[in-house]
Amino acid sequence: MDNHPKKERTFIILKPDAIQRSLMGEIISRIEKTGLKFTAVKMLVPKAEQCWTHYNKDDAWFQSKGERIVKGRQENGLPVNKEAIEYGKDIIQQLVNFMTAGPVLAAVIEGNQAVGIVTKIVGGTEPLTADIGTIRGDLTVDSYDMAGIDERAVRNLIHCSDKPEEAAREIKIWFDESEIIKYKLVQEAILYDVNLDGILE
Repeated sequence: MDNHPKKERTFIILKPDAIQRSLMGEIISRIEKTGLKFTAVKMLVPKAEQCWTHYNKDDAWFQSKGERIVKGRQENGLPVNKEAIEYGKDIIQQLVNFMTAGPVLAAVIEGNQAVGIVTKIVGGTEPLTADIGTIRGDLTVDSYDMAGIDERAVRNLIHCSDKPEEAAREIKIWFDESEIIKYKLVQEAILYDVNLDGILE
């Protein structure tokens, strides 16, 4: 693949809540308006094993997160009825349950600093504290506390890769390279052409 910055790829999934709330067009539009290019899009119902591979957590991660949950339960006078590592695994299991509950839209996006631009547009993981102007900050109201009380994943509309290496790994889980289309947009001349050749008549 071309290593020019304008060829950087990132990966998103519009989660089941985005689909059910008819927000696909709104979210795609926000990303397209930056000048980034969609090179692959697929609607599917994820399989559980795809999601476990996608989230890619190890026992150390499960243990660390589980210990925080146990501490929180103890501080709030709630019973602790399993090992910390099992509470950690529950976090991903809740995400898997959510992601496999209905159709999602997976997409590959390309352009200069694609990972950073999309991460900025998407906003922080928790909608309650995500910045105004971001997808999560503007379009939903969920919080870690409410999700924790209901023992479910946070409904935050969209997943996005947080670094180029993660994007490359995640894309392979959801797309074959043959499904990613290489094409030009007319607007790329304005974004990337060094001399803006051909604007003046």
